[in-house]
Amino acid sequence: MAPNSEQPQSAPAPRTLDEALALMKDLRARCDWDRVQTHQSLRPYLIEEAHEVDDAIAGGDDATLRDELGDLFLQVLFHSVVAEERGAFSMQDVAGALVSKMHARHPHLYGDGIKRPWESMKVAKAARSTLEEGLPAGLPSLHRAHRLQDRAAGVGFDWDNALGPLAKVREEVEEVSRLIDPATGAVTDGDALEAELGDLLFAVVNLCRKTGVHGALALDRTNAKFVRRYAAMERLAVADGKQLTALSLEEQDTYWDAVKAEERA
Repeated sequence: MAPNSEQPQSAPAPRTLDEALALMKDLRARCDWDRVQTHQSLRPYLIEEAHEVDDAIAGGDDATLRDELGDLFLQVLFHSVVAEERGAFSMQDVAGALVSKMHARHPHLYGDGIKRPWESMKVAKAARSTLEEGLPAGLPSLHRAHRLQDRAAGVGFDWDNALGPLAKVREEVEEVSRLIDPATGAVTDGDALEAELGDLLFAVVNLCRKTGVHGALALDRTNAKFVRRYAAMERLAVADGKQLTALSLEEQDTYWDAVKAEERA
């Protein structure tokens, strides 16, 4: 049951969730590899499978997404069965916790009919000792910034609209510019610049959040665009009998502009 790189298969025969759970229990009983796994030993696979699901979503291939979701679901089943063997909780308990949480998150659908911000409900349910309490330690910085801002906004610490974050971004750009010599481009204070660039990134994430964009997804999109454009630059240079890395910045910029013009056309 170790992760593999198999290609997506054709649509499988319909199966039930109970059959999937029974299969996992059977593997724990009869497969040498599955039998010895623990919550700790499975951690890398859980993280890997989550990333593979994310890649499948980005790729837009439904067959791949279906299979990768199955691999991720395997991890949920695996941990649930291991926990049940320890007498901690069962898969049914996991499902029950999910249903209860969703009901609590949607009181306007399953409760008193009043819609409330999720973050404010969480604060009312269990007061946090810190703003970041409960956030995973390994959460990427960009996503952590978004969640911290979400939490603060949920209890009223937020701009009224996107104009506030936009003004803050401009303010932070100005603060960064003061630490770079306008004549030479040299950094006048490296430590201060790191702090100010952090503030700028945080402000940009806040602008993203306030406009309904997730900063991580926006950056993923731009990363992919840059890779695509750079590959196109290399192809154009090769077509001209040149090697991109051997060209001057000005010559490379000519190809960059050509690629952008081609995309606009």
